[in-house]
Amino acid sequence: MTTLPQSLLPMTSSVGSNGNLCIGGVDTLALAETYGTPLFVYDEAHIRARCREAVRAFGPGVAYASKAFLCKTMARLVADEGMHIDVASGGEMHVALAAGVPASRLVLHGNNKSRRELRVAMEQGVHRIVVDSFDELDRIESLVAEGLHAPAVLLRITPGVEAHTHEFIQTGQDDSKFGFGVRAGHAQEAIARAQQSASINLVGLHAHVGSQVFDVSSFEKVIEVLAPIFNPLGLEELCIGGGLGVAYVEGERSDGLVEWGESIRRACAAHEVTARITAEPGRSIIASAAVTLYTIGTIKEIPGVRTYVSVDGGMSDNPRPVLYGSGYETFLPRAVSEPREAVVRLVGKHCESGDLLVREGRLPADYAVGDLVATPVTGAYGYALGSNYNKVPRPAVVFVSDGVATEVVRRETWDDLLRLDL
Repeated sequence: MTTLPQSLLPMTSSVGSNGNLCIGGVDTLALAETYGTPLFVYDEAHIRARCREAVRAFGPGVAYASKAFLCKTMARLVADEGMHIDVASGGEMHVALAAGVPASRLVLHGNNKSRRELRVAMEQGVHRIVVDSFDELDRIESLVAEGLHAPAVLLRITPGVEAHTHEFIQTGQDDSKFGFGVRAGHAQEAIARAQQSASINLVGLHAHVGSQVFDVSSFEKVIEVLAPIFNPLGLEELCIGGGLGVAYVEGERSDGLVEWGESIRRACAAHEVTARITAEPGRSIIASAAVTLYTIGTIKEIPGVRTYVSVDGGMSDNPRPVLYGSGYETFLPRAVSEPREAVVRLVGKHCESGDLLVREGRLPADYAVGDLVATPVTGAYGYALGSNYNKVPRPAVVFVSDGVATEVVRRETWDDLLRLDL
């Protein structure tokens, strides 16, 4: 019997006089009553605190990796806190620009950027384009030949470092769809070509080893590999990417953003890297800032096997357990401090046996149909990776702060599912 570790809850979480979980001074049961479930609830003060830590760790050039979660309100918030924004597609760029974030604060990523995406980025004047392939160099040169200005470019280098994380979210190993490989000689070839091209303003190198990485030695190994390549070039910026892991379940522990930055700077000093060091944290900014609220609809006890607790969401709002085997905790917001005596399998409403949210969840023994059940640390890659599978509408998103809830993404309706049908 264990209670929920409070460290997994958003920063401003508290227990109200009625025993209910409050975030940002707002009762979560009242939020569910007002906005329905499933519902993503984000602690605005928590997000702002993490943004400030990132700026403190890496300086104002640090970029929020918006693939973790993006909407116009989120884009404005991180920009207000002094961060740039890493956008990985034309769509993410469009949302950030629509939010009023200047293009000069955007860094464009992607392993297969289209001519249209590159054209918009160059016309708008994005801060950096992180070039990922020789084909992309061709496209940029052709756009400059049409009259566009040469963009500021970082070359994404694949360092051959295998981070200790799930194979689907490793990106720095030799066998990767991302970047120019060091061992294959492509990194050196790309650097030489960029230096010689009048269409490329090469300002730095970039590397990213993967996501949900707890062992900071993986990042230090990247510095060790890149320093001999980077130092002779005299470039102004070295970007270490993102990927710092966060704790999702009881017993996990992760370094903070400031500690991560300090370890990177120590590694740079050891290898005589004196350029400006930047980074692109996403998960570590947003993941633990949110909880997802669901309503229990069905309880199915199979004697001698297990108990299935089905909720009104599932793999359409959090596909991480299906994709990566990711683990989460479970709790009842009406009894957040109570012992969790019952072991259940939390599942969704989709027509898939694999529609799993929490394999071995724990709840107080008196849980019942109609109860709210919550999963913490769902701020990253839940809504962002979500879908309309089985034509299930996407949830609403609310930000809470100082006793006020603000709906920043409205809930989809069944009619929304028909918007694109002809």
